[in-house]
Amino acid sequence: MAYLDNIRTFVRVYDLGSMSAAARDLRISAAVASSRISQLEEHLGVRLFQRTTRMLNPTEQGQIFYPGAVRILEAVDEAEAEISDVTENPRGTLYIAAPLGVGQRLIAPAVPMFREKYPEIKIRLRLSDRKLDITAEGLDAAFIIGQPEDSSLRIRKIADCPRILCASPDYLARRGHPRTSAELVGDKHDCLNLRFPGAPEFQWPLQSADGIKRIPVVGPLECDHGEVLTGWALAGMGIALKPVFEVVDHLKARRLVNVLPKEPPLPVQMACLYTHRRRQDPKTRLFIDFIVDHIQKALRESA
Repeated sequence: MAYLDNIRTFVRVYDLGSMSAAARDLRISAAVASSRISQLEEHLGVRLFQRTTRMLNPTEQGQIFYPGAVRILEAVDEAEAEISDVTENPRGTLYIAAPLGVGQRLIAPAVPMFREKYPEIKIRLRLSDRKLDITAEGLDAAFIIGQPEDSSLRIRKIADCPRILCASPDYLARRGHPRTSAELVGDKHDCLNLRFPGAPEFQWPLQSADGIKRIPVVGPLECDHGEVLTGWALAGMGIALKPVFEVVDHLKARRLVNVLPKEPPLPVQMACLYTHRRRQDPKTRLFIDFIVDHIQKALRESA
């Protein structure tokens, strides 16, 4: 297994462009990762990376070796998957990613139930609202809200999630309750935006009797963390566009209220992405099936 470990380490270093990042991902020390690369280079008789104090880049030989190394690991994974298919106790580690709101409210509560059913499967759950590169980050699956950018991945649609424009009663008492989407344009209201570096100008797609309106919105506060926007809305700082399941408890308690019920936002797709392989790892399939079923039930209950 040592040679396979060395190859797996090489692929993660190549993908992430960093020895320390690959070590963290593989749950090993940077010294062990460096030693594995050195062993692999000695075995092959070539340098796979050019190392400096600031940079690590694959050599020409490293670039040539990489596709074959990936194929080796995929072949091993598929062979193990075939064995797992005929065992009663699937085992191994899954690396799963999800947006913060989805992960906290829909996935994390289901993990104990999944582990009770499949105790030999370990879960590494990464929660972030930023966009993730599934292949580069070594993920088995990623749950997303919105449209995927990478068409090479397989996508399993989970549901269309209704969304809502919401604000606190205190904010609406101070700034007035908008009656039409036109009142959101300009500086009459503060709109709270989920925004990432390099994101385009923000628009809210709203449904009206005249069709879909895309309202350009601005405001003094932006963040790349959806839960922060919810907190700001609760604090009376502005109007937020949120999936209903993330704020349903606040709506029921009247801590947040529906701002434009006659012009609701377009629903947004929730889906699961995973890499395209000839044969899907059984433990990945088991986890996706389990979580999708749990999410769909939870969304029906929050509707």
